[in-house]
Amino acid sequence: MTFSIDDRVLALAGIAQALQQVRRIAETGHSESAVVRTAMDSVMRIDASSPAAVYGSATQVEPGLRLLRDYFRNQGKDDLLPRLALSVMQLERRFVREGATIDKVEAGIERAAGIARERGDSCHPDVLNAMGALYAETISQLKPKIMVQGNPHYLGQAMVVSEIRALLLAAVRSAVLWRQLGGAYWDFLFSRKAMLEAIERRLR
Repeated sequence: MTFSIDDRVLALAGIAQALQQVRRIAETGHSESAVVRTAMDSVMRIDASSPAAVYGSATQVEPGLRLLRDYFRNQGKDDLLPRLALSVMQLERRFVREGATIDKVEAGIERAAGIARERGDSCHPDVLNAMGALYAETISQLKPKIMVQGNPHYLGQAMVVSEIRALLLAAVRSAVLWRQLGGAYWDFLFSRKAMLEAIERRLR
């Protein structure tokens, strides 16, 4: 099956909005529950029927699409966000070569999905704790390690750390999807205009 650049920008938007929440939580201790829910749902939708269905619908990643539009127009407001995204993409390359780690992550996601069904909410604290612990025990052990900067007051709180880790797991999931859809680093050098046009089509 072939996928278009319009599909790929959805996965990039998934990365962007998950990482924006990482930055927000690290600085303020608070997140946007709707965006976090989209991120957690995307982790659990392993066999979605389309790229948009990974996130529920393309509408669910509009915050990320707007972020991408700003950065492609050189209007991004957070210089740390692109660096964080690059680290996630580098980590994804390592992750997909680690078969044992992939198996552990898949098993952990199934357990977290069971908790989400029991609690009736994919961003319930118990789900975030499970996702965060899964990231810490698996992907976080790979290199490069993702270093999150923020307010030490919040980064010292266990629930904040769990939510950050859960969102990093979601960002890696979107990075895997981006690669599966044909994404490559070269896109950022040679396809910036095409990606911006695809983003603007999605936001109409």
